[in-house]
Amino acid sequence: MNIELVENSFKTTTDKKCSISKQGMVSSAFPQATKAGVEMLKKGGNAVDAACATALALGVCEPQASGIGGQSLAILHFEGKTIAVDGSSRAPSLAHNSFFEKRSHRFIGYKATTVPSTIATLGYLNEKYGRLDWSTIVKPSIRIAKRGYRITKLQNRLQEENLSNFFKVKSRSGAKYFLKDGEVPYDVGDLFVQEDLSDLLQHLSKYGHVSFYQGMIAKLIDKDMRINKGFLRNEDLAFIPEPIERKPISRRYRGIRVYTMPPPTAGDTMLLVLMMLGNLKKSFLRKRTSKSYHFVAETFRKALLYRTQRKFNPETYHQIDEKTHLSRSFSKSLSESIRDSIDPNLPLKESSDIEDTTHLSVMDGEGNAVGITQSIELVYGSKAAADGLGFLYNNYMSAYELENPSHPFYLRPNSIPWTSVSPSIIFYNHKPWIVLGSPGSARIFSVVSHFISRVIDGDNPIDIAMTRPRIHCSLDGKISLEADDSGIEIIKHLKKMGYKIDIKERFSFYLGAIHAVLKRQTGDGFQGVAEIRRDGTAEGLN
Repeated sequence: MNIELVENSFKTTTDKKCSISKQGMVSSAFPQATKAGVEMLKKGGNAVDAACATALALGVCEPQASGIGGQSLAILHFEGKTIAVDGSSRAPSLAHNSFFEKRSHRFIGYKATTVPSTIATLGYLNEKYGRLDWSTIVKPSIRIAKRGYRITKLQNRLQEENLSNFFKVKSRSGAKYFLKDGEVPYDVGDLFVQEDLSDLLQHLSKYGHVSFYQGMIAKLIDKDMRINKGFLRNEDLAFIPEPIERKPISRRYRGIRVYTMPPPTAGDTMLLVLMMLGNLKKSFLRKRTSKSYHFVAETFRKALLYRTQRKFNPETYHQIDEKTHLSRSFSKSLSESIRDSIDPNLPLKESSDIEDTTHLSVMDGEGNAVGITQSIELVYGSKAAADGLGFLYNNYMSAYELENPSHPFYLRPNSIPWTSVSPSIIFYNHKPWIVLGSPGSARIFSVVSHFISRVIDGDNPIDIAMTRPRIHCSLDGKISLEADDSGIEIIKHLKKMGYKIDIKERFSFYLGAIHAVLKRQTGDGFQGVAEIRRDGTAEGLN
């Protein structure tokens, strides 16, 4: 890799999708959320303070993707140590697979929610690693909720697409809070004010993050759930544990060290993809040919199959040995098993994954780096909102196994859901170089690994690596690619090989959203990119 070329060919944009700064950088999926993080840096806060303020603000101005009712997982490099913070939510004690005879109950409505863990995770991060007090961290999100923000084109479209699902909730609580007059999508440019959410955040600011799980708020959630026949109770909220600090997993890609989160995330799948790609020549991966597309597609399929077949839950028992799973010999054997045709032994069933998520990345001038990926699972979560509190409940109940009791993510009281996130930090000469992550459900591992490959294999600056057309191949052999990256001859050849081809629009929402921050190694300062496929910005402290 030519690091001088990567860093020195970066170009800024006037829309703040691509930015530079001197003393720190924040990248997130919404401009006001990014500004909340920069505000913390200006107040003397560190990367953790900035990340927590940004995460809270995202829950206010990007409610389709995350919020108080969801879960957050983080990777951070703090004072020389790299840590994975598992803030997984938990299944309510009353939830049982027998209650989900109707599949829809797992996706929409009050029964679909797990115990929200975002506030517990952000409070823990701020308390243990932050420098500013909690009330300072919460202040920007209170302000955004109270004054409002302007509805974006993306949010208008997502409200249109989910209109019927909002109305499937009998109480129409989600529609009441997130549709105009509870009936129709907000128009682009409409001011969206959230008074109940502002009051809730004010309460949390005054009484601390623990107040979400005990006392008045827990009682209101309990009452709301009882009225609407949901499973969540105040005992579940009181029982939510602190997030668990785990040892990150890491491997080298072309000599560059990549750290990511261990299970229950898909970090190991992302690393396995990189290790398999590492067996191919850089020049081969840079070529736009049907053969290179085929090898990348089969790499994605084989890594994803291994995740599906060898899942494990670190809270129960380990079904696989990490050293075996992420060994050079294993990745090489998988790479060598790729033939010149589609592997017929891999399943060709249709798959569907429509969840939404958000990711933010922050670095400060002290060498700290934080990446947080958080979600309420589906777009607009369960479509049910907490009455009087103004936030959407998640629908992570859809991420459990209901039929096989030996499955590590079988639904049990207090069990954690499976997740596809993989927030990561790339190191150069033992120092944090790039912190990154993406939403995108089962496509996250391919989006992140492809971005890393384009930087390291293609010597691309992070702005080019972010805007280049993307490709994903699902387990069923369906290749999704963006319109401008669809050479007719390549597509014809891939179809002949047996792939299903799914052409997406250029800059497709479906193919993830990279938010990344880079600390320059060949000079001073930071570079940041915010996904062109979403609404966000990257801004820093000068």
